[in-house]
Amino acid sequence: MDLATAWAWAVERHPTRRAVGGPRPMTYAEWDARTARLAHALTDLGVRPGDRVALVLIGGEPAASLHLALQRLGAIAAPLSHRFGPPELAHCLADAAPALVVSESATAEGTTTALADERIRPVTHLDLDELERRAADRSDAAPLAAPGPEDLSVMLFTSGTTGRPKGVPRTHRAEHAAAVAHLVQTGQRSGDVTLGVMPLFHTMGLRTLLATVLAGGTWVPQARFDAGEAAELIVRERISSLYLVPTMYWSLLRDADPARLAGVRRLAYAGAAMAPALAAQLTEAVAPETFVNHFGSTEIYTFTIGPDVAAKPGCAGRPGMFSRVRLVDPSTGASPDDEVAAGEPGQVAVSMASPEAFAGYWMRPDATERAVRDGWYFTGDLAVADEDGDLWVSGRVDDMINTGGENVYPDEIEAALVCCPAVADVVVVGLPDERWGQAVTAFVVPAADVAPGEAVAATDAWARRVLPSLRRPKRVVAVDAVPRSAVGKTLRRVLVDGDFVALADTAGAA
Repeated sequence: MDLATAWAWAVERHPTRRAVGGPRPMTYAEWDARTARLAHALTDLGVRPGDRVALVLIGGEPAASLHLALQRLGAIAAPLSHRFGPPELAHCLADAAPALVVSESATAEGTTTALADERIRPVTHLDLDELERRAADRSDAAPLAAPGPEDLSVMLFTSGTTGRPKGVPRTHRAEHAAAVAHLVQTGQRSGDVTLGVMPLFHTMGLRTLLATVLAGGTWVPQARFDAGEAAELIVRERISSLYLVPTMYWSLLRDADPARLAGVRRLAYAGAAMAPALAAQLTEAVAPETFVNHFGSTEIYTFTIGPDVAAKPGCAGRPGMFSRVRLVDPSTGASPDDEVAAGEPGQVAVSMASPEAFAGYWMRPDATERAVRDGWYFTGDLAVADEDGDLWVSGRVDDMINTGGENVYPDEIEAALVCCPAVADVVVVGLPDERWGQAVTAFVVPAADVAPGEAVAATDAWARRVLPSLRRPKRVVAVDAVPRSAVGKTLRRVLVDGDFVALADTAGAA
């Protein structure tokens, strides 16, 4: 199945149903006409099936409509993070070699700077408002030829937390399969109303959009996340389904009235680990019918699904409906047949036979060779299986801390420290240390009205109460904020590289 055909069938099923909420609501028939006009305007600009079109947009309905228009045209959307600086943006644009670049007022300056890079071939750079004007004058009547299931739909770029962003080309078949899996695995129903705030340059944002379309639901855009505005949208638009990163859920509980979330029936999260304390608060505030932990990636959308977060907070569960998973030796170059013994931590490997899988990185055979071996994708994630066969993710292979010859995992330490009342946020890394090799170091954001020095002392005391000696931080540092990517991934490398300003700093005794 291709997304253009899936879109056409959704419009046929529900032409008068509300497709887009918010200040510019549209029915499916109205959205169909709008995306067709955009597709024809792109054709007038010389975009052809198979061409890549780079989108440097904040988000919201215009970005979603443009993405759908590209699917209908058979062109390849290459959405890029508006948070990329000119060097990262230039790297991605040089890599993608697009036929057209579309930006808007908030991203135009950075895009223009990036396009001046000598690696980028001359390309048309168009403002979104100009494209909208061209589309308004265009007829939506002419039919568009549907792409094939194996044609490329989108090229996403990984966040680049440990290196340069890599292009991840994904076919229409993979995108459709991932959307179907998302519907089944999260329990989303026909007609559900979903908040569309996750960025469309990220797999979670695309999944929210496409799954909502397949289910004939209503997608409510929010271009930039704001907890107060999101809570208002949830009430006013009768939003029934949320799919967010944990940091957004924290903000909703802390910065908005949790009672306003009571109408939401389905919760799902991905992108980062969720602390058990947050899971418990959400369960109490929302009492959702379903609460799902989705564990996956840009490359293969679903690894595993934790279907009942309330019952097993933090558990990543078992393989998804289109997935096959193994835990293998985390050593470099290990084979997918080198499975670890029961109860031992191993690297998560996922079968490339999944219809949700990519085929390899864009123009990076070296990266593909490192990540894909013998038909399995090596995710770089560490996990352990419990007695029920459910996975518990313990961090990244690269984030594992070897202290005094023993391996410890940041996630389990963070889950303990975030419960400290003096702490609003926490991240744990291993910093170089002459005695320990790597010293477990906690970076904490003080809670409201807590002085940095008090937060550091309280964290140190808390760790002594709840953590065994090996896992206690040797050092606690108070900072203004934990560095995270646009979609909430913790950027531990920033702290390991020393790029932080300490508000208070102490070495915790072992």
